[in-house]
Amino acid sequence: MIKFIKQFSVIVLIGCLFISCASKDGDVIDSYLGFDIPKDSLDAFIKAKMNEYKIPGISIAVINNGAVVYHKVDGYANVEKNLPVTKQTIFEGASMSKPVFGFFVMTFVEEGLLDLDKPLYQYLEYPDIAYDKRYKKITARMALSHQAGFQNWREDDDDKILKIQFEPGTDYFYSGEGYQYVTQVLKHILNTDDDGLEAEFQKRIGKSVGLEHSVYIQNNYTRKHKAEPYDENNDWVDWKNNYWVKKEDGIFSSPASIHSESLDFSKWMIAVMNEEVLSEKSYEELLKPHSKVPYDDFDVRYTLGFTNILLPFTDIYCHGGNNIGFTSWFLLDPKKDWGYVLFTNSEYGEQLGQDVLFYMAADPSRTKLYITLMLISVFLILIVILVIRKMIKRIRKYKNQKV
Repeated sequence: MIKFIKQFSVIVLIGCLFISCASKDGDVIDSYLGFDIPKDSLDAFIKAKMNEYKIPGISIAVINNGAVVYHKVDGYANVEKNLPVTKQTIFEGASMSKPVFGFFVMTFVEEGLLDLDKPLYQYLEYPDIAYDKRYKKITARMALSHQAGFQNWREDDDDKILKIQFEPGTDYFYSGEGYQYVTQVLKHILNTDDDGLEAEFQKRIGKSVGLEHSVYIQNNYTRKHKAEPYDENNDWVDWKNNYWVKKEDGIFSSPASIHSESLDFSKWMIAVMNEEVLSEKSYEELLKPHSKVPYDDFDVRYTLGFTNILLPFTDIYCHGGNNIGFTSWFLLDPKKDWGYVLFTNSEYGEQLGQDVLFYMAADPSRTKLYITLMLISVFLILIVILVIRKMIKRIRKYKNQKV
């Protein structure tokens, strides 16, 4: 991630010096910096990366100016049966569930049903962690920004006991368990179960932004059209006998269980760009940095669900997803109405997502030109500075002579 941020920061700084205003047509898309990228060039890049990483199948969409301008499905949903990925193919979004859930939570905040800074135990006590009284300090804000102190998953520890690792609100530790606590609170507020919370999500978010097949709890459609998962060796994953699949089947797992595909997910991204559903105040709360992610060289924050990369002149919001056999990635810049999302049935979707960003930041075929132009510009600026300094010295010398 550090290497990713460093490389992208350099590209942004360079590109800000050389923004193009070239005309667009249907065969090109805008790079992040506004340059033309031929669609067939992006096609070839994605295909090459799929071959390099041995990614079975992909669904990807690119957004320019708040609209999808590029959509591609490729590869296989089921390698063994030779079934291709189609527009209907569904993937697991894994941790891309978190920003969507944070968005969902803000609808409860707007209605006054949930206070981000009220301790969660005042809504619902949590027997799993009641032995540690510090849990009574945990708020929804802390949980959504990974400051609750919980492990990512209790199963990460041999004893499988939920623990608090530091004083809540004082540090950052990525935790799905914190999201699960908020989920339990929402169900309690609504006096409902997991299916009821799914129905509420569809009512508040799905219908509002036009989602057709994005769900936290699978239904008949998603089960029928879901891709098969493949591991890092491109071997099929026996998901029916997988612990995590069994654990989350039929459960509204807010940090990990969203199922979708690129066109449907992009509708939610566009809604965020357009500040739909939520008020301006709620968007400010949702997207502002709440916790600092521990990277030494760069300023990376976590909001109420999004990873926020603070860059010169703009903010990038993104998130990856990594379940066994399914990895995904999305990124958006609300100020530019620009973004993209991709889903894969492999272990390399997050890496591909970052590769796609580097490619679409400006188009690598032009990057060498930008660097050359930047160096020439710096050289010319230095010459101008030297000339100005000499002129100032001459003026001062002339003034001294007159005196």
